Amino acid sequence: MKFYVAAAASLLLSAAPAFAEDTAPPPPITVSGSVALVSDYRFRGVSQSDEEAAIQGGITIAHESGFYVGTWASNLAGWGQFGGSNMELDLIGGYKRSLGSGTAIDVGVTWYMYPGGSDLTDFGEGYVKLSGTLGPVTALAGVAYAPKQRALGNFSNTPFSRGQSEDNLYLWGDASVGIPKTPITAKAHVGYSDGNPGLGPNGTSVTPTGSYVDYLVGVDVTFKPVTLGIAYTGTDITRAKSAYLLPNFSSTKDGSSIAAGQVVFSISAAF
Repeated sequence: MKFYVAAAASLLLSAAPAFAEDTAPPPPITVSGSVALVSDYRFRGVSQSDEEAAIQGGITIAHESGFYVGTWASNLAGWGQFGGSNMELDLIGGYKRSLGSGTAIDVGVTWYMYPGGSDLTDFGEGYVKLSGTLGPVTALAGVAYAPKQRALGNFSNTPFSRGQSEDNLYLWGDASVGIPKTPITAKAHVGYSDGNPGLGPNGTSVTPTGSYVDYLVGVDVTFKPVTLGIAYTGTDITRAKSAYLLPNFSSTKDGSSIAAGQVVFSISAAF
C-alpha cells in the first residue's frame, strides 16, 4: 500500500510542472508562419504562375490585443509578368477578435506589391472576415473592397472595358469539415468578383471580365506540421470572354485560358 501511495505522489509531483505549463497564459506576442509548394498559384481562380509551380510563404506577428501584422510572398509568371523579380509581396495588417461561441471577426488591409515592377501594379484592398466553428465544421464569409486606384485602371480595347479606374468588390465563402478519426479535411470555396473590366497596366487586372465566379473543391491530409492538398479550382469565365484578353490571358505552354478549371496539388508546413 505504501508503495502505491508513494508512486502516486511521485506521479503527481512529476506532473505538476507540466500541468503548470498547460495552464500558463499565452505570451503577449505570438509569431506564426507557413511555407508551401503549389503546382499552380491561383488567385481567385486565375493562374498567376502560368499554370506552373510556385513557392510561397508568409509570417504573422500577433499581439494579445488582437492586432496583427504580416507578410506573404509568391513567385509569378505569365499573366502577372510585372518585370523585376516576378514576385508578389503582400503586406498585411489587421485586428481579429473573438465573439464567443467559436466565432471571430477579422478586419484588415492588404497591400499587394510587385518588387521591381511598375508602381502602377501595386494596390491596396480592405477586408472583413467572419468565421465560426461548430464541431468538425469551420466556415468563413468574407468581403474585400479595393477603392479606385491606378492599378485597377482599364487600358484594353475589349467591349467590356470602359477605359477608367474603378473600384473592386470581392465576396467569398469557405467551408471545411474534418473527417472523424482521420487526418483528412474536405474543403470548398466560392467567390464573386465585380469591378474593373479589361486589363490594366502591364496586362493586369483583379476582375478581367468585369464580373465572374471562382470556385474550389478539394481535400487536405495533415500530418502536423505538414499538410498535403489536392483541389480542383476554376472560374465561370467563358472561352469567348477570355478571348478578348489574349494574349495576356493565356498559358504560354498551350494557349489555353489561365482561368480554366485545373487540379492543383500542394504541400505546406506551418510553424
